[in-house]
Amino acid sequence: MKWSKHYVYLLTGLGVSQLGNWVYLIALNVMIWNLTHSPAAIAGLYIIGPLVRIICNFFVGSYIDRWNKKKTVITTDLIRGFFVCLMPFVDQLWLIYALVGVTNIASTFFGPSSTYLISVHVQEEHKQRFNALHSTLNSGSFMVGPALAGLILATFSTSVAMWVNGVTFFICAYLLSLLPSENKTNTSQSSKITLLTIKEDWQMTITYAKKLHNFTRLIVIYSIALMIAFALDSQEMTFLLAHLEISESLYGITVTVAGIGAIVGGLLATAFAKTFSVMASLKIGFFLSMLSYLGFYLANSYIIAVICFVTLGIFMAFSNTGFATLYQSTIHPDVMGRFSSMLNLIQSILQVLFTVVIGLLAEWFSLQWTAVIFASFAVLLAVGISSISLKEPQTHNF
Repeated sequence: MKWSKHYVYLLTGLGVSQLGNWVYLIALNVMIWNLTHSPAAIAGLYIIGPLVRIICNFFVGSYIDRWNKKKTVITTDLIRGFFVCLMPFVDQLWLIYALVGVTNIASTFFGPSSTYLISVHVQEEHKQRFNALHSTLNSGSFMVGPALAGLILATFSTSVAMWVNGVTFFICAYLLSLLPSENKTNTSQSSKITLLTIKEDWQMTITYAKKLHNFTRLIVIYSIALMIAFALDSQEMTFLLAHLEISESLYGITVTVAGIGAIVGGLLATAFAKTFSVMASLKIGFFLSMLSYLGFYLANSYIIAVICFVTLGIFMAFSNTGFATLYQSTIHPDVMGRFSSMLNLIQSILQVLFTVVIGLLAEWFSLQWTAVIFASFAVLLAVGISSISLKEPQTHNF
């Protein structure tokens, strides 16, 4: 790849931000625990995010597509950095929840806007390899972030960990500010946004999705299977500790091994970007990822479970790379905010639904067989994706 400095700004900015997110997650859990010593209060943190995303994704797309995306990501990063740095000075749970809610609101604007920046600043022939590198950095953040958080907490305090996360947002904002300004904005739609505007945007987005019927069918099936997988992640620790009866320290090592697998997968996806097509990376990678989930929950020995963990990390890197490239190259930039918000809304609802259903069924019946049944369904959905005929990525007008 002939490197552009803009690629470096994007990769470094988004990578640093993701690293900070992991530091923040660990520090926030510790902060809430030290303040309340309540498992329910910790659980509340994991409810706020999905609820905020569900509410905000009804309307954020309408704003994103009418705003300057570069200014949007910079502003939302500055907002997130400011409120995260403010958290150590707050000692009331409801105020912390409020600050977490505000940062999650900002994140709903940041995600689709950053996807837009990748789609317009990375050349088409470089997208697949760029996304593979981005996936590698995200996996590396998953590995390094919690370790860095632990080091900071052991050496300093939760406050310092929060401030480190705030600084990562400021760094990301600075690096993204170095990107070229947008050549144009969607000035034809710059009028005041009303409920009628949002309704019309949804109608337009649905019409656009119907126009891309094969792509939409793929993305719906993909989302259902992926949200099942995310819901199964919530039972991963319970399965290892209760069913396979491993120790907590061994569980920590297992998570680390899974992270290494994801990094290796990202590097392989980068190396073979020119060998495998976008559709091959997506379809084969996704099928083998879902198969790895099934193998993990069928495992009756720790070794098999670890092997499935490693293969999951490797193949998911290919799947994520293929999907990100297909998405960025198919959805027109001018509608990306609205389409992404619609997709994020659907995925958030599905994730909450599947997490609750799988959790309840695992409680009432067998955790292993509940997970096996849902994982088997995800595998069948992955097979369904492989049967969808879709041309290589090509941006479609709306």
